[in-house]
This record gives sequence, structure tokens and C-alpha cells, in this order.
Amino acid sequence: MAEGATTYKYKDFYDRQLQYLADQDVDGLIDNHYTEDAELLGFNVHEIGHEALKRHFREYLQHLGYIKLISTDQYVEGQNSILFEATVETAGGIARVYDVFIFRGDKLSHHFTGLLGFTPHQQANA
Repeated sequence: MAEGATTYKYKDFYDRQLQYLADQDVDGLIDNHYTEDAELLGFNVHEIGHEALKRHFREYLQHLGYIKLISTDQYVEGQNSILFEATVETAGGIARVYDVFIFRGDKLSHHFTGLLGFTPHQQANA
């Protein structure tokens, strides 16, 4: 490893999380990445447990249309956590988001989420 290079314990998990979302694989996402009693918390969302999380993510992805990572703008790991900011494209526009993942073992026990900004796609002139 090069001097000063950072080793990330959870980077593969992060990449899989994004792939589940891009694939709209809600069952795979929740069953493989969240504990049975996992809590999702944001300023306009608070869900606990697999069934509630599945319902939320299905509605969320349906609302977005699709989600595609443009960039991971900041990423840092703690002993059992990830904090990141990312820019994603959705059917409606470009969103800047942040999330905190707290792990219990190899799954998320807590997921905190929020929106930093949103730029709608420009409408073509009719």
C-alpha cells in the first residue's frame, strides 16, 4: 500500500448499497444490509424494521424514478460507521445527499439521511 493511502473497511458495503438502489432491489438491500430492528431517520422520515424499511424504499425509489451515482463528494469511516456526501441523478434532477450508516456487525442498525440540495432537470421547450 502506498504511503498515506487509506484503507476502508466498509467501501465494498457502500458500493453494494449504491448498486442495490440503482437496481431498485429493495428486498436485497434491506435483507442483506439492515438488521431486523434497523432504524432509518431523516427530517421527513422515521422507519423501524424490515417491513417498514421495504415499504419506505419502494415508495422512495418509485418517487425518484431511478437513482444513479454521479460522485461521492466526501467519504469517511469510523470504527463502526460511514459518513458520506454524494451527488446523484434521479428522473427529476440532480440531488446532493448525505448519509450516516451505523453498523452492528456487518449490517446497518441505524441509517441517518438528508438532502443538501436539489436541482431539477431543465424542461425542453415544447
